[in-house]
Amino acid sequence: MKQDRARKPRIGLFVTCVVDLMRPSVGFAAVKLLENAGCTVEVPEQTCCGQPTYNSGDRATTRSIAERTITEFRGYDYVVAPSGSCAAMIKAHYPELFADDPNWLPRANELAARTFELTSFLVDVLGVTRVDATFDGAVTYHDSCSGLRELGVRSQPRKLLASVEGLTLVEMEESDVCCGFGGTFAVKYSEISGAIVEAKAKHVVAAGAPTLLAGDLGCLLNMAGKLSRDGEPVRVRHVAEILAGMTDDPPIGVAKEAQRTGKEAAR
Repeated sequence: MKQDRARKPRIGLFVTCVVDLMRPSVGFAAVKLLENAGCTVEVPEQTCCGQPTYNSGDRATTRSIAERTITEFRGYDYVVAPSGSCAAMIKAHYPELFADDPNWLPRANELAARTFELTSFLVDVLGVTRVDATFDGAVTYHDSCSGLRELGVRSQPRKLLASVEGLTLVEMEESDVCCGFGGTFAVKYSEISGAIVEAKAKHVVAAGAPTLLAGDLGCLLNMAGKLSRDGEPVRVRHVAEILAGMTDDPPIGVAKEAQRTGKEAAR
């Protein structure tokens, strides 16, 4: 159902830990996209969504984190996250977490119903079909596991990217296969994780696009690290940065000084 534009939707932005600590520009890009789409955006006090503790089997700590999130995000029309992983944690796993709690389950279900991944919210809820952005070059896109398999996020980012002036999307082989990160999976099973990201990196390079995009920063950090270690010059960015036209910051894993030196060398 499309949002009634007569009233600006009030959005609670779930920034995510990784964005806050590693790539704040993604959060600012999300705010710009939402405001351009006619929303009022607020950033309530927040911590982690609880996914690391949930995946590690610590249900007690996860419940405590989830209760705080549910409380902090009361009153917003929608909760939007620039991450399929965190959005899926709230939307799919909070109700599972409180399945045996008649007090908290209705609250978890209510929050889950209002929670969306960024590109899905823009396309599926607000009906956005175009963004005001330009990008000169080809990109390839990785479909992050949680967004794709738990939330059905696949066509939405591609629909928005198709409206970016100058951008060409080149699909890589097995774009919907895991990059090997999986949060704590990469720590618990490092050898398997390494083998998975090695295969993913080969597909990225084979696509021939100079820029790699995805909707989850954890996946992007993992792939950027592998590509960098292999000496591959592929630039890595969050899809929100491209859609918002906010590409002044260097790509993920590239220091500002390195970016400046590269530009000077190209002159």
